[in-house]
Amino acid sequence: MPGRLTVCPTPIGNMDDVTKRVREALVMADFVACEDTRRTGRLLEKLEIRPKPRLVSNHEGNEASRAVELVKRMERGDRIALVSDAGMPAVSDPGYRLIRACIDRGVEVEVLPGPSVIPVALVASGLPTDRWRFEGFLPKRAGEMERVLNSAETVIAFESPRRISNSLRALAQLAPDRQAAVCREMTKLHEEVSRGTLTELAMRFQGEVKGEIVLVIAPAAAAEHGQDIAFAVEALKRLVKSGARPRAAATVVASLTGTRANDLYKALTGREPRR
Repeated sequence: MPGRLTVCPTPIGNMDDVTKRVREALVMADFVACEDTRRTGRLLEKLEIRPKPRLVSNHEGNEASRAVELVKRMERGDRIALVSDAGMPAVSDPGYRLIRACIDRGVEVEVLPGPSVIPVALVASGLPTDRWRFEGFLPKRAGEMERVLNSAETVIAFESPRRISNSLRALAQLAPDRQAAVCREMTKLHEEVSRGTLTELAMRFQGEVKGEIVLVIAPAAAAEHGQDIAFAVEALKRLVKSGARPRAAATVVASLTGTRANDLYKALTGREPRR
């Protein structure tokens, strides 16, 4: 019988958030590929899973080589559960390389739904949820921060407690009245969601901050975003004039400016792109 990989999201703070399906997958697994074997071992103890499946490390430093080994095991029939320290594996955590290797080798991949701090913070922020993007960790350079603030979508980013104070001050200098939310320790005992303008949040979060932090930033206002569109369209015109194809050039410029490729294409040609 062929093996398979089951991607198992684990609690981001509250142990009651582990699902029945995730627990069953961990019970049935021959191996659990985990970011930190000690941390996953404690999780299995809390879930009272006995006997424990064998734990194998699968972290950023060894994932490429480990993927080859684990895929061979699954091809021989082993069932492997993939977990990270918290939340959904492969989302700002190890897991992508193993999942990709399984797909390339024709090994079945099952992804279970479950805890993830990204949608939790987005909804708790009270900011627009119709269009959003995950930035990963907030960039450090001012130019990259401007790109984030120019987004026409709500932006979700991780930030370290050591840097959040400086980052909020830098963002407030660029967009003082932009609405945002600092989501700290989500689903944990000391969960806190602070909402306000970037200026207000920069004043509120000074000095040392504790806990895991997700920053949610409102999209650029229409007038503010209009300036960005104008700049992007001008850049697009120059690319097309130099010989680039409009559709491909619009995609490149959109990725660099945080605008939408379809909007740029329409502004350039006067028509919607073909689907």
